[in-house]
Parts: sequence; C-alpha cells; structure tokens
Amino acid sequence: MKKQFAVLGLGSFGASVAVALQRLGCDVVAVDHDMERIDDIADNVTYAMQGDIGDENLLRSLGSKNFDGIVVASSENLEGSILATLEAKEMGIPYILCKAHDERHAQVLRKVGADAVVFPEEEMGRKIAKNLLSANLADWIELSSDYSIVETAVPIRWIGKSLKELDVRRTHEVNVVGIKSGNLVEITPDPDVPLQEGMILMLIGSNEALEKI
Repeated sequence: MKKQFAVLGLGSFGASVAVALQRLGCDVVAVDHDMERIDDIADNVTYAMQGDIGDENLLRSLGSKNFDGIVVASSENLEGSILATLEAKEMGIPYILCKAHDERHAQVLRKVGADAVVFPEEEMGRKIAKNLLSANLADWIELSSDYSIVETAVPIRWIGKSLKELDVRRTHEVNVVGIKSGNLVEITPDPDVPLQEGMILMLIGSNEALEKI
C-alpha cells in the first residue's frame, strides 16, 4: 500500500514537502487556510483542502488514523501548530515532523509530541554560508546537525601524497569515501596512489573536523 501523509500549512516549505512526497509515490493530503495556496497545489497532490490547523476536529475529519505521518509546516501560527501536534500525538499518528519558528517553539513542539523539528530556512542558510566560506567545496550535504559529507578539491598540502601517508582518519578524523577524477569516480581508492591536482575528494566526518580541513 502507498504511504499516506498529511501536510498542514502550504508555505514554500510545506508545499515543497507535499509535492516531493507525492512524486515519491505517497498519497498526500495538503491543508491550508489560504484558498489560493490550495488552488496552486491541488493538481500536484492526492487531495487539497482548506482548513484551520488549530481546529481540533481537523485531523479527525481527515481520517488521520490511517496516516503514516504528518508534517506540521506552519510555524507562523504558533498556537495552531502546537495544537495540531498535540492532537496528532493523541491520535497515535506514527511520525510527526514540525517546522519551528524558534528554539522555544521547538521545545514546546517536542514536549507535546513532535518526533522531529526542523528550521528549514536556518538549515539552508548554514549550508549556503558554508559553501560561501569554503570556496573549494563542490558540495556540502548535511547528514545530521553534527555530521556531513563534502566534496572538495584536494588541499594543496595533500597533493603528491597518498592516503596512507596522510592517514586522514587519524590525523583529521575524517574518512575518504571516494575520489573523483574527471568523469571517473573511485569509491574504493587505492591508499598508495599519490593524490593529484584536479581530483575531488569525497569526505565524511563531523562538521567540526570537516571545517578545519
């Protein structure tokens, strides 16, 4: 059976999550108080409807006991998002993800039942800032708040040295999980081969360790 999700709040974050879940093969019910937002997304989700996320009867009217998860994506309506999260928890919805306005809001959401709380604008801002400050990074993918995967040009001081010589796991506390050279990607790089200018390293480790490199 298809997984079923409800997305409450159709700002840019909520709408993008709803459409992405639908494209991944899920059934998605999208809800917002703004009829214009409903009209914009109606053709891209299973069902779109107008509703107030603070209405305690909203989730029950959706038949939410059948949902695999719910996304409370409206952080502007603080009271509404908290009430919706509490109602979802009381109804036994297996997974509740919420967008928070600030850390205080996040704390309350966690206490009333949110399984995960996100700050999408803040997280995107951090990623952009890291890319701006690290001009040699080809990409930075956050795995969690503490760990990431990055693609970076071989540091100048590493050129001509092998991975065995550098011993990056011990000296830098990161792992090299692949090397790109032109169109070739080597996911099990030879530790004895000297690194060359132009190669792209794929590194995984703590954000602190990666930032030092």
